[in-house]
Amino acid sequence: MNEHEQASNATNPADQTEKHIVVPSSEELWNEDTYAAWTTRFGTPAEAAAKLMKDPAAKLYPLLNYLGEIRGKKIINLMGSSGMKAVALGLLGAEVSVADFSEANARYAGELAEAAGVPLAYTVSDVLNLPEELLNHTYDTVFAEMGIVHYFTDLAPFMDTVCQLLTPGGRFVLRDFHPVTTKLISSKGSTAKVRKHKVSGDYFDTALEEKKVSYSKYLPASGGAEGDGKNSVVYWRRWTLGEIVTAAARSGLVIRELAEEPNLSSDIYDKGIPKTFALVAETM
Repeated sequence: MNEHEQASNATNPADQTEKHIVVPSSEELWNEDTYAAWTTRFGTPAEAAAKLMKDPAAKLYPLLNYLGEIRGKKIINLMGSSGMKAVALGLLGAEVSVADFSEANARYAGELAEAAGVPLAYTVSDVLNLPEELLNHTYDTVFAEMGIVHYFTDLAPFMDTVCQLLTPGGRFVLRDFHPVTTKLISSKGSTAKVRKHKVSGDYFDTALEEKKVSYSKYLPASGGAEGDGKNSVVYWRRWTLGEIVTAAARSGLVIRELAEEPNLSSDIYDKGIPKTFALVAETM
């Protein structure tokens, strides 16, 4: 899963009535010190950079299959969290930027980029409220991945933002968890031999779900707000694949590819079940 999780325009499940009610975004959540979480997971920025520099392409698998030309291209990673993917792209010759909610993420990413010798432009902002100077159709590629779309209760503003960032003919890549896995199937068992799957969900369910952010498991076990988990809660809206593709098309993006991927880490684990997908689209 992408290290970053963000809730934008989330609606409180307790207030779901015929009237559309929007609660404040979870900016407070992303001002927690995620720096400590990424240090626990990846090591210090210097340690992480040393590993990344050995094989930056490996960190980008299979994303590189969809991004097209890298060298010399202006690329922005929306909700790019710790900057790991952006810095890897910078090492491969791209001009890289990140937009993300968290000051702590920006700190880690900045130190990571400096240690790797990569220039990195990092904008701390809600991606639905980016500075106007960014929304001027100058990016060759925009991408977001792994644990992103379910944090939006309306996909249209997100897709519209993508279009405002991209140059004419620019490319958008969205890679995320497949809705069949996230909405329809529940799985138990930690090894391929005992792994069991059950169709237990409702693929067309539109309800919001209360979840903990992904980085919370890397936070200290105690020590105030970071460790108690009380503030590490967001609300999910699980989208169908049709809803995601339709939102992209309605924004004016031209769909070039929709790849449905198996479990890429194993030939037998979760065999026959789509685990992730990649949407590739372009502006006219």
